[in-house]
Amino acid sequence: MYTLASFLAGLIFGIGLIVSGMANPAKVQAFLDLAGAWDPSLALVMAGAIAVGAGAFALMRGRMHSLLGAPMKLPTARDIDRRLVMGSLVFGVGWGLAGICPGPGLVLVGSGSLQGMVFLLAMLAGSAAFEWLEARRARTAQ
Repeated sequence: MYTLASFLAGLIFGIGLIVSGMANPAKVQAFLDLAGAWDPSLALVMAGAIAVGAGAFALMRGRMHSLLGAPMKLPTARDIDRRLVMGSLVFGVGWGLAGICPGPGLVLVGSGSLQGMVFLLAMLAGSAAFEWLEARRARTAQ
């Protein structure tokens, strides 16, 4: 049941990205181009996503298990530290340069886009670099 629910959630998310145009890097870059032909449609998509997410969090507040019975695992960290700021900056710069973030990147890979494939490889390389840095950090902290 979890696999089916995960598949359906991913499918709905991917279709939403395609329908909203957010899988199109040019549309995302037009949103980020405040000095040029700014396209505010991404802000509307984000506002809609926040509303849906806020509703889901409100529905699940205080529950110990999801609707399918899985334990609820919400993050507990609240600190804004150097690692969070640096990770956010790297993510934002990459998003701005490529016009792609992970969700739309996977949609592009699924459509056979070369740009999506390059993005996926870069994302995997960034994840590997993060893991290496974290392991190095853990070793030096001992």
